[in-house]
Amino acid sequence: MSRIQLALTVSDVEQSVTFYSQLLGTAPHKRRRGYANFAVAEPPLKLVLIEGTPNATPPSDAPNTSPAADAAPGCCTTAPGSLNHLGIEVASVDEVRAARERLTTAGLATFDEDDTTCCYARQGKVWVHDPDGIEWEVYTITDDDPADALPPTAHREDPR
Repeated sequence: MSRIQLALTVSDVEQSVTFYSQLLGTAPHKRRRGYANFAVAEPPLKLVLIEGTPNATPPSDAPNTSPAADAAPGCCTTAPGSLNHLGIEVASVDEVRAARERLTTAGLATFDEDDTTCCYARQGKVWVHDPDGIEWEVYTITDDDPADALPPTAHREDPR
């Protein structure tokens, strides 16, 4: 199973959840403070909503928040109403590794996160930028509800 991921920065996650629930005809798969995601079967889509403002520091009561999260690319680095990042969810770590190999063989700079906690899930992923700087991740979820889950503002380095 593969599906495209679209992550949007929104100004009010509750209003956005209401709108996207109506638009997509489904309830969110996961909701946390300032975060929601929809796992849509048809068309295959993972829609992620991240509440925030550019370079916002996550809420103080967010679990396991990195102190450097306000500088983390792919989190709240875009204005509400704009694209946060794009992704391709794949079924296995092997598919992430195959994507990494394909991207590096093509000469693209990648950033690996082999076993990371992000968006309230354990994931394996590889990041790459398109020619205009838009971030793409190829990822798989290895544990959808871990005890040490981090919000979407978990820190990672920018490969640029």
